[in-house]
Amino acid sequence: MARLTFSLCFIGFFLCFIMCSNSVQGKTWCVAQSQATEPKLQQVLDYLCGQVDCKEIQPGGSCFNPNTVRNHASYAIDLNFQINGVCDISYATPAVTDPSFGTCVYP
Repeated sequence: MARLTFSLCFIGFFLCFIMCSNSVQGKTWCVAQSQATEPKLQQVLDYLCGQVDCKEIQPGGSCFNPNTVRNHASYAIDLNFQINGVCDISYATPAVTDPSFGTCVYP
């Protein structure tokens, strides 16, 4: 009985270790929801750019193009997520695939 208990504890610990180490190594981004409205994303963008450095989505920045509210908001939302750990699901969604494109590299 003691051997079975030890085996089950060891298996549980091993599975927990595997799951926890995968989540630490995995990268997550936070981007604008596809169903979020443009006015809502503009409001979020205006607020977040007062909190984080949005120079990369300004004219001449590496993430300025495509020049859309949705792309700029996604960049600002993710930057805020990387700095502050906040991904507000009322307008954003976590992503496990890198949203970077061209010369625009997300944080």
